[in-house]
Amino acid sequence: MSPAHHQLPRLCFPPQPGQLTPEPQTVSTRERSSLGRSPLSGPEAGTLAMGRPEEAALLQLEEVFSATLARIDSLVLQPLLMLEPTDPQSRECLQLLQQLRKSSQQLWKVTEESLHSLRERLRHPDAIGLESLLLLDGADRVLQVYMEYIESYTSCVVTQAFQKAVKKRSDYWRSRQKALQQQLWGMTSEGSMDTKLAQVLCQPLTRHVQEYVSLLRSLRDTAGEHRPACELVAHATTLFENLQSFMRQALDQAVATQGLWRTLSSRLRDALYTPARRLLQDSQDMPLTVTPLRAERVLLFDDILVLLQGHNVHTFDLKLVWVDSEQNGCVFHLLTPEEEFFFGSKYRQDQVVWQWKITQAVCQALRGKKDFPLLGAGLESSKPPICRSMAYTFLAEGRLCQATYEGEWYQGRPHGKGTLKWPNGRNHVGTFCQGLEHGFGICLVPQASEDKFDCYKCHWREGSMCGYGICEYGIDEVYKGYFQEGLRHGFGVLESAQQAPQHCKYTGHWERGQRDGYGIQEDSDRGELYIGLWQADQRHGPGVVVTQAGVCYQGTFQEDKMVGPGILLSEDDSLFEGTFTRDLTLVGKGKVTFPNGFTLEGSFGSGAGRGLHAQGVLDTDALPPDPSSTCYRQLGLGIFPVESRWQGVYGPFRDFVHTGCPGDLQEALLGFHVQSSRELRKSQEYLCCESTQLDDSAGRMEDILEELLQHRDPEALQKCLRKALSNSLHPLGKLLQTLMLTFQATYAGIGANKHLQGLAQEEVKQHAQELWAAYRGLLQVALQRKGQALEEEEDTEARDRRVHGLVLPLMLPSFYSELFTLYLLLHEREDSHYSQGITNLSLFPDTNLLEFLDVQKHLWPLKDLTLTTNQRHSLVKDKCFLSAIECLQKVITTMDPREKLEVLERTYREIEATVSRVLGQEHKLPMDDLLPLLIYVVSRAQIQHLGAEIHLIRDMMDPIHTGGLFDFLLTALESCYEHIQKKDMHRSPR
Repeated sequence: MSPAHHQLPRLCFPPQPGQLTPEPQTVSTRERSSLGRSPLSGPEAGTLAMGRPEEAALLQLEEVFSATLARIDSLVLQPLLMLEPTDPQSRECLQLLQQLRKSSQQLWKVTEESLHSLRERLRHPDAIGLESLLLLDGADRVLQVYMEYIESYTSCVVTQAFQKAVKKRSDYWRSRQKALQQQLWGMTSEGSMDTKLAQVLCQPLTRHVQEYVSLLRSLRDTAGEHRPACELVAHATTLFENLQSFMRQALDQAVATQGLWRTLSSRLRDALYTPARRLLQDSQDMPLTVTPLRAERVLLFDDILVLLQGHNVHTFDLKLVWVDSEQNGCVFHLLTPEEEFFFGSKYRQDQVVWQWKITQAVCQALRGKKDFPLLGAGLESSKPPICRSMAYTFLAEGRLCQATYEGEWYQGRPHGKGTLKWPNGRNHVGTFCQGLEHGFGICLVPQASEDKFDCYKCHWREGSMCGYGICEYGIDEVYKGYFQEGLRHGFGVLESAQQAPQHCKYTGHWERGQRDGYGIQEDSDRGELYIGLWQADQRHGPGVVVTQAGVCYQGTFQEDKMVGPGILLSEDDSLFEGTFTRDLTLVGKGKVTFPNGFTLEGSFGSGAGRGLHAQGVLDTDALPPDPSSTCYRQLGLGIFPVESRWQGVYGPFRDFVHTGCPGDLQEALLGFHVQSSRELRKSQEYLCCESTQLDDSAGRMEDILEELLQHRDPEALQKCLRKALSNSLHPLGKLLQTLMLTFQATYAGIGANKHLQGLAQEEVKQHAQELWAAYRGLLQVALQRKGQALEEEEDTEARDRRVHGLVLPLMLPSFYSELFTLYLLLHEREDSHYSQGITNLSLFPDTNLLEFLDVQKHLWPLKDLTLTTNQRHSLVKDKCFLSAIECLQKVITTMDPREKLEVLERTYREIEATVSRVLGQEHKLPMDDLLPLLIYVVSRAQIQHLGAEIHLIRDMMDPIHTGGLFDFLLTALESCYEHIQKKDMHRSPR
């Protein structure tokens, strides 16, 4: 025997019942003296004997165990690693043995650290407290090292690594058997060599933990109430007691798993075997029936549940197994992502054991570690969470076949945020409910063409698109609007890319995926805009066509074709009546009315390169037509009732209000804000974009309703409505934004035609009424949530007063640009005459102009006057009524009709104030004096497009002003406008 071997004590544990006692001569004199000697001597030993015998025993126990580990390493583990792998099984065996030695070395290292802490404590008992011991202060770390060794050891047992290693070098181990028996106490001469090695590698640890528990219990009893030492001792005692249970169960499971692998067929073993897998329960030991699968055998492992049915093997990841807590007799329910089973047993106790073991196995699989007792409650909850986050690939036939879901689960179904990916490149990221897409989600669907995708950013309900969505198609089309059951339904806009060969845009109503109802389609290729009704994706019913050349047609369509008589207005205001072709050419019998009143009635036709030709009667005796019957002709007023045009926009908001404004439908109604760059489709980041979270005071429905309750008096309400209408995340703001979209689609671009001014004016007023009704509906919901009731319904007069006085001024700026353009076009001829008159009148000096306008001379301001306290002095001696002129010019700085009327009133006050200063007394101007003075101020103000301004004010004016001062002043301004257009105003000064 080499000298080195005599430096380490042998395994020296008390013999267990039924085991051989070591021969006396196997222990040398030096070793006996070492084991029997106290670790301390002198005064310290006496103190130790009186107060710390448990600590001394722990020290001796650690010394012996450390030496034992070193001896096991040199005599057993190192030789085992001399295995030369020649096949996959040998390589696996070697890897497991290497891991075992690594775990053993970690165990030896922590034992040495424990030894050091014990020695320091015993050398300096007064300076170092009991809580400094590694076994107490670092009990969790020590425990983890022990558990890692046990895991490594049991993996070797399961794979029969000892047997394979001995078999590879049987001659070596036979030659070393006697030496091993001499050096490793407790190694019997019976049994195979691999069994002996397994015993040597396990029994010392088992007995050592047993001694730990015994000494820690004694230490706990003597520690008293000294905290934190007593708490640490109690904690360590509990941990090592649990470790004992863990070791017993781990060894039992390893033996059972090893036996299972030997009994299974090679096919089943190849399908199920892994070194780390452990068998927890076998239905052959505790019978169990499974329905509806009718499995012949059930195997519960620590990571999977296996159902064997003939040659079929059904495996289920325990992380995705849910055990229904409700029991029905001897049956319990299991849920998996694709299947569900009922497990039953003849005996109630067997069913309880199976259910308990599966539940605990699921808990440990989710935690990714084994607690102790292995199948006990441990320190954490013994009930697995219902909500989990996992990845799973669906295998069953159906829409999810081969799709991989990664995200949140609930009771076996995708539930919460997650991502679905199909092998063909299709992806869906968003929220799920009970296995179906539900809530906001983004779906990419690859097209046959390379790098082409259809992208659906939408609100989903029960697996189908439902609510607002933005869909970008691989064919360079984009749809923004509402869906129902996966089809376009309700209001929506479909637009092709600007660079598309045939750019087209449809804005309107959809029904079950087809254009249906009122809608606007712009065909840039033909230069046409269609306004009218649709059915089954075709123009059907009354409609208006406006061309880029300014031509307007109104008639009836059937299955996308013009049928019956119609009227056509040319840009020069000629009126054509009859039947037209798709190219808007009059054919057959018809009539043409020219702007000068001449008419041509007869038969019309067209030929290649010949234009329109006719055969009929030309009537030149007719009187010139009234302007209102020519350039003022308005289309669509009688055939499209204003209240029914945009029901696809109003409807969802009404439904939302009627259902009580539920928060889960808010996004489906209002839409969302996400990045919309087509280039991001190639990047995985595109699938990570989320809808805007409505978590601020401007977005949460509860805060919106509360704000309406807090701002009900007129002044506060106006501020509240202004804020709401400017916020696209507010229901009122979203409604206004959508109405702006329809207005621009109808009346901008090709739709900017004077014959549509009446149609546009009606819509603006109707939109104001709908916005007020939407506000009232939201207020009613807010009051109902507080248990209050809305006051009685408003009468028509009260409603109109609020609409014109409150809502219309706030929303009119959103439509003003397109609306005012229509007024400009409609009154272009009058404004042209007015501009010419203004130009001629500007040539007159002020005094000459006052004389020309028959202003009484005693009203002329001939001196350099301070006209008002807030206006500057006149810069020119005969510059008259400067303050009134500057005041009137402000009429074009506002879009609010009431503010425009107030500007007009202030202008009138400025004229009266100037006259009063001239006369030296307060003076009220009669109409005969006011009109020429007002003409003078208007001519000097030189407001462009005054006719358009006047008519817009008249049309949008609050009805309560009818017959009042504002009406009187507006009438006076209209008279001035008409006077300036007259021919006698167009002469130059002498």
